[in-house]
Amino acid sequence: MNIKEKTISLIKKNRISSVEVADALGKKGVLEGPRAINSNKFAVGEVKYIYSFLDSNWPIHEQIENITEGGIAYVDALECNPKAAFGDLVTKYLVLYKRMEGVVVNSMLRDGHILKKENYPLWATGIHPLGFYNKKVELPTHLIDEVEKRKKLFQGSIMVCDDSGCTLIEKEFITEDTYKKLEFIELQEDIWYYCIDTLKWSTYQTICEKRYLIDKDVLPEVFRKRLSEYDL
Repeated sequence: MNIKEKTISLIKKNRISSVEVADALGKKGVLEGPRAINSNKFAVGEVKYIYSFLDSNWPIHEQIENITEGGIAYVDALECNPKAAFGDLVTKYLVLYKRMEGVVVNSMLRDGHILKKENYPLWATGIHPLGFYNKKVELPTHLIDEVEKRKKLFQGSIMVCDDSGCTLIEKEFITEDTYKKLEFIELQEDIWYYCIDTLKWSTYQTICEKRYLIDKDVLPEVFRKRLSEYDL
């Protein structure tokens, strides 16, 4: 198992949230715009980059035909008006037939009543009844470099999506160091909840003072043992 597979497995197994991932990245990686369409959904996987442009969803249909199965489909709408990139048919195709863990769109979607009924793992900027045109378009020259830049950023990265939003772990940060930070963030969250719920400490004592690092005997042995693995 390579480091990308290990990282995805760790996040999925422990349901490490988009919030915790952003913390592990130093408060970075959060995507502005896409929000959960259906609640209580959690998705993590390797990003498959798809793009559309000039208010057309033709490029989306063209690209998803040969997209490999699994992961997170990220649909990037470039120079498009505030309309719906697609609706139920494309979503169903991606989720059921291309087996995507989640679908993220930096634009709106239509068929909101069906998307909610089917409870798809979807993140978008909103719902809108007016969709893109289904017309064949050529990528404008001035967008060629932008598409390559965006593809380099997203394709092959890891994305984590939940009710809080979407966080991207860029390829350069898919490392053993990030893996260890994710493990530590998860441990720290467990300790914080123990201090507040069981020890009845205040959030100031727990999060700011970190009294558990001074008086480690208050923690169960399993926490103390795991903490000893980190240079704190």
